Amino acid sequence: MRGRRGERGRDRGQVAVEFVGVVPLILLLVAAVWECVLIGYAFSLAGNAADEAARAGAVTGDAACEAAAVEHIGGAWGPVVECDRAGDVYTARVSLGIPVLFPGLDFGRIDGKGGAAMEREE
Repeated sequence: MRGRRGERGRDRGQVAVEFVGVVPLILLLVAAVWECVLIGYAFSLAGNAADEAARAGAVTGDAACEAAAVEHIGGAWGPVVECDRAGDVYTARVSLGIPVLFPGLDFGRIDGKGGAAMEREE
């Protein structure tokens, strides 16, 4: 019986060692998932801003296009807006920084493009 008790004592602290070994992997996984969420949100923001900008530009012009594009986007995303008219279609392109763990620290750009038919009053 005494031999078995001695063997049990050797496993003491094993859970703590495993926990310390697994925590960095869990944190890395959480950071990777968070980065994917931020990239997806940036795509959504860029597309929506481009659609709103194109619609505003088709109705009232270039100044409204740029204002509508940045209305719902914070400055940390680093928005760059390009508005243009191509025939009967008013187009807008919104470029946002791809964030690394939080907006403001970027490693690339995401583009959103939108277009709307020009509206004329006759």
